[in-house]
Amino acid sequence: MTTFRCSAILFDLDGVLVDSTRSVDRQWRMWAREQAIDEEKVMAIAHGVRTIEVIRAVAPQLDAEAEVHKLEAREANDRNGVTVMPGAVELVRSIPQGCWAVVTSGTRRLAIARLQLAGIPAAKVLVTADDVTNGKPHPAPYLQAAKLLDVAPADCLVIEDAPAGMRSGHAAGMKVIGLTSTYAAAKLIEADAVVQKLASIRVMPNETGKFLVEVG
Repeated sequence: MTTFRCSAILFDLDGVLVDSTRSVDRQWRMWAREQAIDEEKVMAIAHGVRTIEVIRAVAPQLDAEAEVHKLEAREANDRNGVTVMPGAVELVRSIPQGCWAVVTSGTRRLAIARLQLAGIPAAKVLVTADDVTNGKPHPAPYLQAAKLLDVAPADCLVIEDAPAGMRSGHAAGMKVIGLTSTYAAAKLIEADAVVQKLASIRVMPNETGKFLVEVG
């Protein structure tokens, strides 16, 4: 059993609150085939990183912003297999009001579509690819969330499914829980704790004004 003391929990979206892996995989592979790019080369870096940065890395000759608009419009409309992660709604409802945020590498349009589809309660703070200049694994997305919540970075706990997101959280000075929804535990060794399901994370009030999070 691992215990964390924090003032806020910051969630990645895809693979943590929403199971969208099949949609993400399907749309990226379709895009790669259209551009005559090796699908596996794209998929090797597509999870947990802003779409614009993936496109710039694998197809620098393209208009990245135009491709982002096209690709994420498709993802937002692709509901096949997109579901809420087991335990997600229960977990966010157990957190003190106003003490959690969503930090995603997707655009705001895509994030809102996914949250609504999954029935996740509205977060006080939503940080998307549209809100930062540098995406994960840069610390900027998680630092922005902490700032908007008015919480010190060291008092934030991150829940992530991808190595890039875990590096972002750690670079921001936060503790990170890894969820084995997209990658095996062996790929999440940088996390401070690893769980197979959100139900293994329990939030408990604490008289100090912070709250405790038990993992395991």
